[in-house]
Amino acid sequence: MGRAFQNRKESMAKTAAAKTKVYSKYGREIYVVAKQGGTDPAGNLSLRGLIERAKKDQVPSHVIDKALDKASGVGGEDFSPARYEGFGPGNCMVIVDCLTDNPNRTFGDVRACFNKAKSKLGTPGSVSHMFDHCAILAFAGDDEEATLEALMEADVDVTDIENEEGRITVFAPHTEYAKAKQALLDAFGELDFEVDEIQFVPQTVTPIEGDDVAMFEKLLDTLNDLDDVQNVFHNAEL
Repeated sequence: MGRAFQNRKESMAKTAAAKTKVYSKYGREIYVVAKQGGTDPAGNLSLRGLIERAKKDQVPSHVIDKALDKASGVGGEDFSPARYEGFGPGNCMVIVDCLTDNPNRTFGDVRACFNKAKSKLGTPGSVSHMFDHCAILAFAGDDEEATLEALMEADVDVTDIENEEGRITVFAPHTEYAKAKQALLDAFGELDFEVDEIQFVPQTVTPIEGDDVAMFEKLLDTLNDLDDVQNVFHNAEL
């Protein structure tokens, strides 16, 4: 897997407006995950990991609590996942994951971002087959054998394990996320996961050069500015 999973654009909150955007995206995702799997992080590992990630990104507790309160109530917004795939500048491959209450609006907004960057939306599956949909769990440690043994005993389908500079990184199919995380917690107790998420990891990279660099950054910026966009994955190498 290498370090390709770091290819995802980081949502760095550089301004008050950017922070608000990050909070909104976390709030929406926490609401959906809690609505689907329950509002108790102890019994919903996906929610637990998401809350921990939100706290590391300095999302205020009141934002998290508000999303959980909304999820525990009756009714509320009806968000559904939407995924768009396409080709960006330099023919790189891009996957856009959204949570939306209006798919027609979201599709139009995402398509406009691609058009402005002289890029093209593709059909479902047009680029995702060139990515691995992975659960990624990274934590401080150096005992690769003990980690593998713990996962194998829990019957986790491990894709890869890396041991680099005092950090163990586990890659597994996205469907194994909860099982893999629970196996690690059972084996090693409470862990402070440096990475705890599900990503699309590119199987190959596409170098982006010249004028395509600015156009590619424009595509990422406009996509990340959309409220409905949760994550953008790509295989571009700048």
